[in-house]
Amino acid sequence: MDYRKPSDRKSMHARIVQELGMQIVSGRFKPDDKLPAEALLCEEYAVSRPVLREATRVLVAKGLVYSRPRVGTVVKARREWHMLDPDVLHWLMQSSPQNEFFNLLTSVRSIIEPAAAALAAQFANDTDIAAIREAYQRMEAAPTPEAVLQPDLDFHSRIADATHNDLLANLCNMLSVAIAEALKHSNQRPNLHELAMPRHKAILTAIENRDALGARHATLVQLDDARSALNVVLGADPS
Repeated sequence: MDYRKPSDRKSMHARIVQELGMQIVSGRFKPDDKLPAEALLCEEYAVSRPVLREATRVLVAKGLVYSRPRVGTVVKARREWHMLDPDVLHWLMQSSPQNEFFNLLTSVRSIIEPAAAALAAQFANDTDIAAIREAYQRMEAAPTPEAVLQPDLDFHSRIADATHNDLLANLCNMLSVAIAEALKHSNQRPNLHELAMPRHKAILTAIENRDALGARHATLVQLDDARSALNVVLGADPS
């Protein structure tokens, strides 16, 4: 179920998850706060207790709350939230200042993606490299910033797949929602192709040449450029 954009036809269960989840992640309800009593929430949303409890179970599964008899539903410490859950990540993006969130994301990418590129240079097979190259070629041929988005995402996800490390590939995939949002902004920078394509091409070339150190370095350069692009588009202070 898509809790991010519940339509009018979606169940109240989805709406409750969306609204309570957003209120928790945004800080409306803080760690150790109790959510309103079941009776109050049932009245507010005009739902039965089973419907409310099913929504609560979703929030429990996302690490946002715990529920105990005679205690109620309590917000957990932020460090216990499942930050890479697509919904939690989406709520975090919605409730955080853009510059703050994208700086956090780029820092994480700068740890994970250079290592993934280095492993891809070591372990990618010919099919993997062809898939990465095909994504790059679609980036290069894209006529608009909007058209660059999907091949750009494919380029990075295929590098992760080419590591043949399922845990790493899954971790990269879990960040894809946030990365897509960052790319929507960074790809609006003027002269996108002239600035971004050579940096992506350097990553591809290093992987093709089985140059792990070169792939790592090229990815760091590309991510530094992505950070600069976000600063330009969002008007952030690059310092």
